[in-house]
Amino acid sequence: MKKILIIEDDQEIIKLLEIHLTDLIYSTDKAMDGETGLQMALENDYDLILLDLTLPVMDGVEVCKRLRTQKSTPIIMLTAKSEEIDRVLGLEIGADDYITKPFSIRELLARIKAVIRRSSAQPKEEEQSSALNFENLHIDIEKRKILLNDKRIELSPKEFELLVLMASNPGRNYSRSELLNMIWGYNFEGYEHTVNSHINRLRAKIESDMANPTYILTTWGVGYKFNEDIAT
Repeated sequence: MKKILIIEDDQEIIKLLEIHLTDLIYSTDKAMDGETGLQMALENDYDLILLDLTLPVMDGVEVCKRLRTQKSTPIIMLTAKSEEIDRVLGLEIGADDYITKPFSIRELLARIKAVIRRSSAQPKEEEQSSALNFENLHIDIEKRKILLNDKRIELSPKEFELLVLMASNPGRNYSRSELLNMIWGYNFEGYEHTVNSHINRLRAKIESDMANPTYILTTWGVGYKFNEDIAT
């Protein structure tokens, strides 16, 4: 049974989500402030977190930022704000998707299923093997396990998908718009900076020198590629 944490301060929304998620045979926990939700998310393993942007004690942005330093749990951000900057910010700090209130429960459930499916499914883009090796970097695609110098590295679902996509096709150049379409799977036109933010976080986790990366290279005027010269 998949387990979902709801971090939301509106009791009516919590009740609505609990009813529909239970019908889909998901188990749920809830927290009504950001600090409590963050503690629960760090202390337990969840398949997905539904995170409200506006919360008492600690807002959703801060919860997401802190959670992403320690956990790779998929996050869908719930926000009552319609401004584009809030949606972009949610994606840039590590949320896997967002939905704006008031939302269709059918649409939210569809997105929950899609995010969980993507986070647990083996990536399909042109992999020739379930394991990829590049110098000190080992990628086990089936187990979704990353080892760098024999030490496990925790990646968010989107960071993992970005790495596997590019590492499966060394030397291929990807534009930011291509990566948005292939990894996020929704129409995030104009949100190319989101890719930059995820690439930077990914590099911070796997590169020893951010200024001179070994694995993920910038193709000036195009986007990014995985270094084809380090395949083993």
